[in-house]
Amino acid sequence: MAEEPLQTLWVYLAAKPLFWLTATLLLWQATTVLYERAGRLALLNPVVWTVGLLIGLLVLTDTPYAVYFDGAQFIHFLLGPATVALAIPLYRLRADLRTLALPLGVALLVGVTTAALLAVGLALLFGAEEPVLLSLAPKSVTTPVAMGIAEKLGGIPALTAALVVLTGLVGAVFGVGLLRLLGIRDPVVIGTALGTAAHGMGTARALQLDARAGALAGLAMALAAVLTALLLPPLLGWLGLVAR
Repeated sequence: MAEEPLQTLWVYLAAKPLFWLTATLLLWQATTVLYERAGRLALLNPVVWTVGLLIGLLVLTDTPYAVYFDGAQFIHFLLGPATVALAIPLYRLRADLRTLALPLGVALLVGVTTAALLAVGLALLFGAEEPVLLSLAPKSVTTPVAMGIAEKLGGIPALTAALVVLTGLVGAVFGVGLLRLLGIRDPVVIGTALGTAAHGMGTARALQLDARAGALAGLAMALAAVLTALLLPPLLGWLGLVAR
């Protein structure tokens, strides 16, 4: 009997949008403090841990995502202004962009093509069926674009969304460490790589490192989405996976 009031209180709180907004902000703040105190250890990336803890909380409380989103949609709304705000550091680099235009274009072209071919190639190697292959191909671009591409190609948009999130998490956690292991220290190169391969989460990680890295990551993320939408259908058609 003593547990009944507590359970009733939990059901009441969990149904309120403000509860999930507050939970998201508190988890983010806690994981960010831990990340900073640990010297920005990649394995303690606050994005990864906040997402993981929220998923665990939703599963444990049997809370539908729609209920969570009612509370978190304000944060979702802020993604738009935050993305537009990436133009500010990019504007400050406008002089450098003239000299970076050609290498940036080549890097994006190679990065987009490599990301798609590696994903499809590995899936073929492990015997994945065609819908899975087509869902994997756009995994490195931002979720709305990736889902739209997958739907047009005949893939499974829901699977693509999950793969996009997973790609971003892996890129945010291990991307910088891998690049540094390869001897890459230039923030422009790091930002371009993270934005191309790990979309928004990679861009967030780049912004933690350096303003220039964050600016180039934002630009790379946007251009990679456009290039993927344009190049992926003919590329997969050339491989015989979709009709040309």
